[in-house]
Amino acid sequence: MPGMFIDVRVDAAAAKDTELAKKLAEVCPVDIFEAGDAGVSIVEKNLDECTLCDLCLEAAPGKVQVIKLYE
Repeated sequence: MPGMFIDVRVDAAAAKDTELAKKLAEVCPVDIFEAGDAGVSIVEKNLDECTLCDLCLEAAPGKVQVIKLYE
């Protein structure tokens, strides 16, 4: 479920990559990503804390989408 202002999506194949999961969890300043044994998961309660810093997009080019739910 997306936040009120932002939704974040990770490519299904990339989401299972535990190394990528660790990298995303490390770079996100507001803890949107959580790394686990099964890969990355999204911490939905933190979605609207996104600062649009693009660090996740740089860490996983083409595998993460940050979607603004407003104009």
